[in-house]
Amino acid sequence: MNIVIDSLYKTFGAVSALENINLQFQGGEFVTVLGSSGCGKTTLLHLLAGLTLPSKGNIFIDGEVKAQPGEDRVVVFQQAGLFPWLSVQENIEFGLSLHSVPKDERRRASNDILRTIGLENFAQHRPYQLSGGMQQRVAIARALVMKPKVLLMDEPFGALDAQTRSAMQTFLTALWDQLRCTIVFITHDIDEAIFLGTRLVVLSSRPGRVALDVPIELERPRTPQVAFEPHFLELKKQAMGILAH
Repeated sequence: MNIVIDSLYKTFGAVSALENINLQFQGGEFVTVLGSSGCGKTTLLHLLAGLTLPSKGNIFIDGEVKAQPGEDRVVVFQQAGLFPWLSVQENIEFGLSLHSVPKDERRRASNDILRTIGLENFAQHRPYQLSGGMQQRVAIARALVMKPKVLLMDEPFGALDAQTRSAMQTFLTALWDQLRCTIVFITHDIDEAIFLGTRLVVLSSRPGRVALDVPIELERPRTPQVAFEPHFLELKKQAMGILAH
């Protein structure tokens, strides 16, 4: 799987949100996109998802122009957005049911992903019976069960308290180590971006331009102690310098 963002621009009326974005992502990368509020990072994710159209330029996935939503891309938002009247398992199976996947196949797939995220004992619970972190696990599982080419994540831990957010970061990096799916993860948190990703993209303030695009060369699996390693601190220094302007 290969994503190419070619000379991408996005304007909203007289406001330029993104300007001349050129990026290329390989299959299996965990790309974290970092930027300050209003820099256009969520707009970039919406463009990748096909939820809005570029003003200029194109997005290619495996050589095909992508300007509309598709099964090859699934978005996880900041709010889990689970259906309160459905069980955890039914929420996970919802997208599969829309695609007329047979019930026994849906159940096998949901059972597999429930084990993967460690919530097999909560399959019949309702969302209100889960913590915020557990609800986000279900939202991630609901996305992954569709087997997308790329998982797009728009600050999915932004509404969580600090302790739960840290636990979810550790959960997600371990999940990626296991599945090696392609992820584009939007965040305004520098430490989160460096801790999670294999590659760091930093956008400048509006209009958003690519100010930094570098690999994150830290060993995996990641633990919180990685934040004290020289490479982590150097990346943090570079990112802070960009975001300060």
